[in-house]
Amino acid sequence: MTRASELSLAGALAALLLVFGVFAPHFLSGDNLLNVTLQASITAIIAAGMTFVILTGGIDLSVGSIVALSGIIATSVLKLPLPPAAGLPLAVLAALAFGALSGCVAGAFVARFSVAPFIVTLALMTVWRGVAFLSTEGRPVWDLPPSFGALGGGRIAGIPVPTLVMASVFVAAHVALTATRFGRHVVAVGGNAEAARLAGIRTRRVVVSVYVLCGVLAAASGVLLASRMNSGQPNAGVSYELDVIAAVVVGGTSLSGGRGSVVGTFLGAMLIAVLRNGLNLLDVSSYVQQVVVGLVILFAVFIDPARRGV
Repeated sequence: MTRASELSLAGALAALLLVFGVFAPHFLSGDNLLNVTLQASITAIIAAGMTFVILTGGIDLSVGSIVALSGIIATSVLKLPLPPAAGLPLAVLAALAFGALSGCVAGAFVARFSVAPFIVTLALMTVWRGVAFLSTEGRPVWDLPPSFGALGGGRIAGIPVPTLVMASVFVAAHVALTATRFGRHVVAVGGNAEAARLAGIRTRRVVVSVYVLCGVLAAASGVLLASRMNSGQPNAGVSYELDVIAAVVVGGTSLSGGRGSVVGTFLGAMLIAVLRNGLNLLDVSSYVQQVVVGLVILFAVFIDPARRGV
């Protein structure tokens, strides 16, 4: 059913490209299509990690706040009196370390203390957002070295760096899910955690690992977003958790866990990005766009039982 879901999504995406190509003359231009991938890259990178979380039957609502605070951490490190060659790597590592820490905390509460993922990550979402505002007093961190802007605004062979990062993340995530023991364990835990435990799978370790993975990818997106804006913003990433979950659900991953694919998530993220970009080019109101995207998500949730054969 996963392969059939991916093919149907690919067909829907191709049809959408064709429709917008007809009605919006500049939609299929190379520059605009690259712009679509750039616009999708930040949330799509997080969605790759969220796929693993949802496959285990969990959810992570803290990713938007992780984006904000990781961007602030990275830009704050860059403000320290460090050697130029060391500043940028340390800034990125500090942000990623925070993402891993957040994921570890969330995973520990879910796996060891059996707290509902929704509650744990909702609490962390509030905490990290509060820390972001407290640490900056609500002001952006700016006046950063030019080298930092290359992460989010640079291009390699004409392709935006965030697009290349997104492609690399999805390739690695697809291999991890389909060709490694870790990926098989993730699916097994989501399908039936008790059966997975009895089969010898360390279910707690798997659950913690997927939250750490999601946290690290959210932090990486936070660094890329801060680089694109050339500042650390405490209000960055607001509602990103909704966009990320939407991409995963539209991509065919079941909210009950145990079934889904990284390829489907990528197609879901691209479908939403293409839809928004095309509607923008057609000068459709942003309010109408919210309604349209919401209906697409609702439809994806509605047909989820059919995808599972229920």
